[in-house]
Amino acid sequence: MTLAVRRRAATRDGLESALLVHGLGGSSRNWSSLMELLAGEVECEAVDLPGFGASPPPDSGDYSVYGHARAVIRLLDSADRGGRGPVHLFGNSLGGAVATRVAALRPDLVRTLTLVSPALPELTPQRTAWPTGLLGLPGMPRLMPRMTREMTAGQRARQVLRLCYGNPARITPEDFAAAEAELERRQSLPYFWDSLTRSARGLVNAYTLGGQHSLWRQAERVLAPTLLVYGVRDRLVSFRMARRAGRAFGFSRLVVLPEAGHMAMMEYPDEVAVAFRDFFAETAGPPVG
Repeated sequence: MTLAVRRRAATRDGLESALLVHGLGGSSRNWSSLMELLAGEVECEAVDLPGFGASPPPDSGDYSVYGHARAVIRLLDSADRGGRGPVHLFGNSLGGAVATRVAALRPDLVRTLTLVSPALPELTPQRTAWPTGLLGLPGMPRLMPRMTREMTAGQRARQVLRLCYGNPARITPEDFAAAEAELERRQSLPYFWDSLTRSARGLVNAYTLGGQHSLWRQAERVLAPTLLVYGVRDRLVSFRMARRAGRAFGFSRLVVLPEAGHMAMMEYPDEVAVAFRDFFAETAGPPVG
């Protein structure tokens, strides 16, 4: 397995490590603003999940939530990390489901957990989230290129950003240019639609699992202190799930941002950074596990 990891230099030595995991269709760049703001608190690394960003597809072809979680665990277990101990693990959307699995399966690897709009099962998903779920239907890797061939990378980037931001007016020219360039690069890769649709299918499949494999049951097993960040204007993960998440994660702090959408760390990075700093100060102490 080959994984691309982006690092942000810390402003001082001796800081604890943080690993940040992006959502469906995203990349490590989704965390750039937050990584810059937290450089004085933690040493940040952001991973590109297999098949996304600069990471090639997994040799196993496994795009399930468990498959992505195993990739994160292998990264944290790797010798390259030099035994730096448990991390402050962040996850957004699909990355939130992945991070929940990691924290439940390997509590020794997770110091704290920060979840921004985590993709945890909803009985009645919002209608605006249905197209994302439909990406996981069989045949979509062949169908989607035909359905979107008339759209430019710029049009698709704007569509995605408007879906993920609570207030589209906050999409800066820099945000749009970066999203357009990344999407144009990604669409040129032969595995672009395969990785996207199969990861969507893996997430939908994770929603249907019951018993000990249920994501909600996994959340109940998490020992690490957990910060939950939800946006009221989220069109993909309803903020109404915030209360249930607060009950599921044993030691949790809930932050609800009234104007934020699905990617608060991009739209409101200052507010997310403040929330983490307060949470970090509250949970300072020996690692859990």
